[in-house]
Amino acid sequence: MSGIVIVGAGQAGASLAAKLRALGHSGALTLVGEEPAAPYQRPPLSKAYLLGEMELERLYLRAPSFWADQKVTLRLGAPVTAIDPAARTLTVGGETLGYDQLALTTGARPRRLPAAIGGDLGNVFTVRTLADVDGMEPVLRKGGRALIVGGGYIGLEAAAVAAKLGLKVTVIEAAPRILQRVAAPETSSFFRKLHQDHGVTVIEGTGLDRLLGEGRVTGARLADGREIAADIAIVGIGIQPDTRLAEAAGLAIDNGIRTDELGRTSDPHIWAAGDCASFPHQGGRIRLESVGNAIDQAECVAANMLGAGQPYEAKPWFWSDQYDTKLQIAGLNTGYERVATRAGEAGAVSFWYYRGDRLLAVDAMNDSRAYMIAKRLIEGGKSPAPAIIEDPATDLKALLKS
Repeated sequence: MSGIVIVGAGQAGASLAAKLRALGHSGALTLVGEEPAAPYQRPPLSKAYLLGEMELERLYLRAPSFWADQKVTLRLGAPVTAIDPAARTLTVGGETLGYDQLALTTGARPRRLPAAIGGDLGNVFTVRTLADVDGMEPVLRKGGRALIVGGGYIGLEAAAVAAKLGLKVTVIEAAPRILQRVAAPETSSFFRKLHQDHGVTVIEGTGLDRLLGEGRVTGARLADGREIAADIAIVGIGIQPDTRLAEAAGLAIDNGIRTDELGRTSDPHIWAAGDCASFPHQGGRIRLESVGNAIDQAECVAANMLGAGQPYEAKPWFWSDQYDTKLQIAGLNTGYERVATRAGEAGAVSFWYYRGDRLLAVDAMNDSRAYMIAKRLIEGGKSPAPAIIEDPATDLKALLKS
């Protein structure tokens, strides 16, 4: 059976398949997923699901009947082991599938600690899949000791959940400050204080020497010689695009699977979308790791697979939930030179990033109004002066009309 095959059954793959049907594609359509579970949401895994506030059924992106009703063949628990672009085939569980067009939505893989420093010990987890979270849930018990390796958003979200479950939590970050790679010092300071106020110990500027234990983790030795006891270690040191199949198939790689503005790879019959894909953006190339991009890019690629010829224009947005704080991010702060701070109501605050006079991005903490207005300003190419943003008398909504 040929037709369209999608490899990767996460948010991007599910969105691409659904959009193809919505746009009228009636041919054979197969969605192949390495995990045994039907397509599900990842963000709630490390938050509501781990806290027991969301049932498994609510994680699924679509009701089970959707895929059958839409005549989408699901091949789950079936890793693809090879792609042959010349023959237009792929190997799934020893079986060969043909395709007319192929879409790679293989996502990203978490970076893991090397076995040489204890990364293979028991009770050492990453946070990426349903199996990861199901595995750590029995260990996250009140009174236990949790070590979080990495002070990015994934690590901090895991720290917040562990603290809410009653564990003694320590976050270690090798960089001088948490969130250094992705946020301004102002945002780092906000979240450092938030975690400290919830009893979390935050250690910055100190890396991990090795995890300690026989068989399972019992602690860690830091680069400065300190030792910390731990019953569980959660590793949040970033992710990397899953380009293994694409590389083996000879596709061009450039911080992800390289695509053109339509989402087509270096092979005319193969497309890519989501966390695994790098694409043209404002004269350069970027790769975005977000649910919003996975959906928007996948839907654009679906249209282009059917001949739309529509360039993908990213409108980046992200979010993170920690304790009772919702962080919403609009835009990309790469290359910012200054930050304007705007106080909101009841402890809300937003940080506005500028390069010269141009507004690049905003981090809004419990301030959805500031986030939505900033997002519209950025997408509309409008850049109110930092002094105007910082002035509490400024009516933000009026800026949209200026």
